[in-house]
Amino acid sequence: MTQPDSRVSAPRPLALARWLLFVAGLVILMVVVGGVTRLTESGLSITEWKPITGTIPPLTEAQWQGEFEAYQRIPQYTEVNGPAGMTLDDFKYIFFWEWFHRLLGRVIGLAFALPLAWFWVKRAIPQGYHWRLLGLLALGGLQGAVGWWMVKSGLTNDVKVSHLRLATHLSLALTTLALLVWTALDLRAHARGEPRSRLTGFATTAVLGLGVQLFYGALVAGLRAGYVAGAGWFEWSAWPLMQGKLFPAGVDLARGALHAMVADPYLVHFIHRWWAWVVVALLVVLSRKLRPLERRASLAIHTAFGTQILLGIATIWSGMAIWLAALHQLTGALLLASTVWGAHILGRADSIGNA
Repeated sequence: MTQPDSRVSAPRPLALARWLLFVAGLVILMVVVGGVTRLTESGLSITEWKPITGTIPPLTEAQWQGEFEAYQRIPQYTEVNGPAGMTLDDFKYIFFWEWFHRLLGRVIGLAFALPLAWFWVKRAIPQGYHWRLLGLLALGGLQGAVGWWMVKSGLTNDVKVSHLRLATHLSLALTTLALLVWTALDLRAHARGEPRSRLTGFATTAVLGLGVQLFYGALVAGLRAGYVAGAGWFEWSAWPLMQGKLFPAGVDLARGALHAMVADPYLVHFIHRWWAWVVVALLVVLSRKLRPLERRASLAIHTAFGTQILLGIATIWSGMAIWLAALHQLTGALLLASTVWGAHILGRADSIGNA
């Protein structure tokens, strides 16, 4: 009688966890590249969505000219870059960032889908994780659709994409990142014979508070609201003040406070910089709760939010230097990952304590 091959049928939670953390790393890279794409005003340089053929960039001068002519028909060129004297070489620069951003999205899709199929066929996925992994795959597909929905908002009636669609796009990417990290940590706990973690009440508050801050960061990016505070190294009128005042002049409340909270660049920037301190308070408490359980997670959260604050201030003082703004976005993603790690530790301790 032939014995079943244990290598085929045995679940491999640690291998799955390492794979998910690798994909999470790719998502973080995607967030940074997306930030650079926005900061260089590159997002509208490719005016069509070609899932297969779009993988290959233009290779001939005629192809480049065709892409440039398509770009010349949208408002961003006719109203902004055309009058500024954009050349074909200038266009190639912004085209690269959008092409690389889209290519990385395809790479992430393959890096998730192909190993998932392999683990599934090999029966390496522990019971109870199949639907969760399929849900993560669906989120990745949705992210691509939302990305194109965002780009379409800037192709006809505006010189930039909708800031609300941009915030939706980034928020979905960060939600996917959080779920990848959480699932990987659950799988590592499974390998140790421990129960799945569950969000505690305070950890939920901390994660949601950080989520609001990250969403407002995306609104700041979409509205170009980083420029409204002024600039200049060690200029206190730019930070902690805005234009020399605690509450900036110029907030437009004509359409109501709720509209201004998501559409007025002055108010959005004001909320983003001061809500940050609410988040800091939540994360300090979270870190203190973690210290007796896992000092590394506590240190990671402290380091991430401290670095994030300094980068945010430096970005404003620099007049929105691209490299500082990109580091600020990178650290935001790392802060989310470390906060999810901390929330998972608290939840696991709670699950074990109530088991």
